[in-house]
Amino acid sequence: MNSSTYFDWVSWQWFSVDLLRNFHWENKFFLLFIPAVPLLFVLRWLFYFPIREKFDVALPASVVKKWSYVQLLRITPASIQVLFIIMVLLALARPQVVDERIDQFGEGINILLVMDISESMQLEDLKPNRLEAAKEVARKFVNGRSNDRIGVVVFAGDAYSLSPLTNDYELLSNYLNEIRFSMIESSGTAIGNAIGISINRLIEYEEGSKVMILISDGENTAGILDPMAASKLAYAYGIKIYTIGIGKEGAAPMGRDSTGKSITVTSHLDETLLRKIASQTKGAFYRATNTASLNEIFTTINKLEKGNIKETRYKDTQDYYHIYLSWAIFFFLLWMVMKNSFLNNFLED
Repeated sequence: MNSSTYFDWVSWQWFSVDLLRNFHWENKFFLLFIPAVPLLFVLRWLFYFPIREKFDVALPASVVKKWSYVQLLRITPASIQVLFIIMVLLALARPQVVDERIDQFGEGINILLVMDISESMQLEDLKPNRLEAAKEVARKFVNGRSNDRIGVVVFAGDAYSLSPLTNDYELLSNYLNEIRFSMIESSGTAIGNAIGISINRLIEYEEGSKVMILISDGENTAGILDPMAASKLAYAYGIKIYTIGIGKEGAAPMGRDSTGKSITVTSHLDETLLRKIASQTKGAFYRATNTASLNEIFTTINKLEKGNIKETRYKDTQDYYHIYLSWAIFFFLLWMVMKNSFLNNFLED
């Protein structure tokens, strides 16, 4: 330890208001006694002054000096004693600087949004249409996640991965904005192919649970992979599938023709298939007939699939009571010296 360390308490910075305010005081109640210290000395003087012993001495008027500021030196020992007691109280209050660091460790969830972009998703029973309503709710879902990897797979008559699993939610929102009906030329609804491609994406990640959220409004009418065979494979890999049947069953509006007349199209949803897929993988099936119910479904899934976050706190505490204890010793020694000097009134001691 170098010599400067022994005297690092010799600085008036230890009494700056900002520093004292920023300290964490472990025994804060000792600070409550500080205002009472000078008050006790004042009260002692007030009560002691009338009853103190007096010696009657007759001196010529020429010898008696008038009052001067030098006489204020008489109160110096008492003032130093006050400072000594205040320093002791500050030391007992244990001023500290606490540096707290928080480390979070979470088991992230790997989530794939599997979205149907077939022609029937243009139906307008959800506003402005089924696909746009699903995209909007999906964006809210993405923004409500943390510590998860999320990707997007789109499908119609075929399926392909639009976005890899990523933690960059802003990039993911951009991918969702780019989803169009024209992305896949082949018509139909290849649910089995969509599940198969999603499985290939999810099994790339060993850590964290794996979830698919499959949104469709139709029947499996295309593709080379059977949806039930694909769901069994997903279950084997520990992948849970939530299926959402979107839209109303039966006739639904789909824009207007050249004359301005509303076009009505009949929609068929294979609810039984979607229920079986969800049940096979220990997931759940939901039915969304309007935008409000679709929002509620994603809110429910958001609550069910939450990553486990482990929080570890580190506290680095530095005590500074020794600074004020050093000042207390200094003021105590100074007070002892003054008590044995001309500043002290030995008749009153």
